[in-house]
Amino acid sequence: MMPRLGEKYKDIEIEVMSKPMAEYQNDEYFELELPIAPAVMVADEIVVEGAGISQDKVEKIICRCLGIIEPGPKKKGILARLFK
Repeated sequence: MMPRLGEKYKDIEIEVMSKPMAEYQNDEYFELELPIAPAVMVADEIVVEGAGISQDKVEKIICRCLGIIEPGPKKKGILARLFK
């Protein structure tokens, strides 16, 4: 998700950190006052921590941070409309 958004929004720097779960569950990590993994931060704002998030939601927050128009809702396919 993040590489696609990095290509789309060139004005924002994306840093992905991935570590073994054991590194996130120790006292030293909690002393850093970082969000609970998995987490997504945009600028200094913690968007979500301890859970997943959709690409659409992250994209809207990036747009707000950059001061540009947020993308509209995506069109649903015929199956999504039928089984709503």
